[in-house]
Amino acid sequence: MQRILIVGGGTGGTVLANRLSTKLDDEIDADEVEVRLVNDGPDHVYKPVYLYVAFGQREPEDALRPLSDLVNPRVTLDVDRVTDVDTDAKRVTRHDGGELDYDYLVLATGATLVPEETPGLVEGGHHFYGPEGAENLRDALADFEGGRVVFSVVGTPHMCPAAPIEFTLMVEDWFRERGMRDEVDVHYTYPIMRLHGKQSISDWAEPRFADRDIETHTFFNVEEVDPEEQVLHTVEGESLDYDLLVAIPPHRGDDLIVESGLGDDGWVEVDRNTLEATAAEDVYAIGDTAAAPAPKAGSVAHYEAGVVAERLASSVHGHVPTETYHGKTICFMEAGMDDATYVSFDYENEPVMRDENKFVHWAKLAYNESYWLTARGLL
Repeated sequence: MQRILIVGGGTGGTVLANRLSTKLDDEIDADEVEVRLVNDGPDHVYKPVYLYVAFGQREPEDALRPLSDLVNPRVTLDVDRVTDVDTDAKRVTRHDGGELDYDYLVLATGATLVPEETPGLVEGGHHFYGPEGAENLRDALADFEGGRVVFSVVGTPHMCPAAPIEFTLMVEDWFRERGMRDEVDVHYTYPIMRLHGKQSISDWAEPRFADRDIETHTFFNVEEVDPEEQVLHTVEGESLDYDLLVAIPPHRGDDLIVESGLGDDGWVEVDRNTLEATAAEDVYAIGDTAAAPAPKAGSVAHYEAGVVAERLASSVHGHVPTETYHGKTICFMEAGMDDATYVSFDYENEPVMRDENKFVHWAKLAYNESYWLTARGLL
C-alpha cells in the first residue's frame, strides 16, 4: 500500500485530501493507497471571516466547520498533533506517542502569530487574526470615542497580504459611516518604502489613502511598543503616538518544521514550481508552510493543493509528475465597507488592479459563504 500523509487541515491540506480522494478513488477502495489527514484540532478554520468579526458583521463560530463534515470519507482523518518528522525513515510521531509511516508527506501546517517577539505588542495592540483578537478589536472599536488609530504592519511575511490595505480603508469608512470621522485620525505604517510589498497594489492604494486623509508612514519598522505611554518606537529611531493600535504581528511557521531540518522560521524550503522540499525526498509543502515566492493567502494554498494532487496521483500511477505551479494568486480586496476590488498575478506578472465597486464587494461576501464548497474540493 502507498501511504500519502497530509499534516494540517487548513485550506491547502483539506483541498488536497479531497482532490486525492477523487483522483485515487479506485486505488483507495482497493486498499492500494491510503490518504491520511492529521490535524491538531477537530475543526477547519476559514480565517478571512475574522476581519468581519472585528466590525461586528460576523461571529467567530462562522469561521468553523468540523473537518469530519468537509473531508471525503475515503480520507482517514486523525485529530492529533504531529510532533516529529523523520524524513530519513519516512515516519512521523504524534503527540499521543504513535507513529505513522508514509511514502509521500505533505506539510500544510500554516503560520502562527508571535506578537510576543515585539516587546509591548501583546499588551498594547489589537489584531484580527483569530477569534479572541477579532472580538477584542470589535469591542475596542465600539468603545472608541476619538483620537489616533494606527494600523501598523509589524511582521512580514504575514497571512493575507491584502489585509493591511483592506482594514485601513474599511476602518476609515466605518468611522465615517458613524459620523465620527472628524474625531478620528487614521494612520498606516509599512516596513518598506511604499504602502505594500507589490508595487502595483501600493500605486493603487496611495491616491485612495490620500483622498481619505489617511496619513502614511513607510520604512517604519516597529522595534517595540510602549503600552503605558501608547507609543510605537522604530528601529529607525522614529516614534508614533496612538490611542488605538491595530497591528499585524510577526508570524512564523510551526516548530515542527525547524526541528525537522526542513526550513528556517518554520517555512519549508521548496522548489517554487514543484513545491517539493529541497531538504528531503517525497516531501511537499503547500500554503503558508511553503517558502515559495507567493503570498500566504488562501487562493495560493488552493492552487498549490491542486498541483500537488496532480503530482502525487502521477507518482502513485507510476508516471513522472509534470504538473507545476506558477504562482497563481487571486485575491478579493475590500476598499471600504461596501466596495471591493480583486487582484490576480503570478510569478511573472504583477497584480492587475481594477477599480473598486459594490458588485465585487458582494461577490467577496458570496465567496465567503460558498468557501466550504472549495474546502470540499468542489470549486
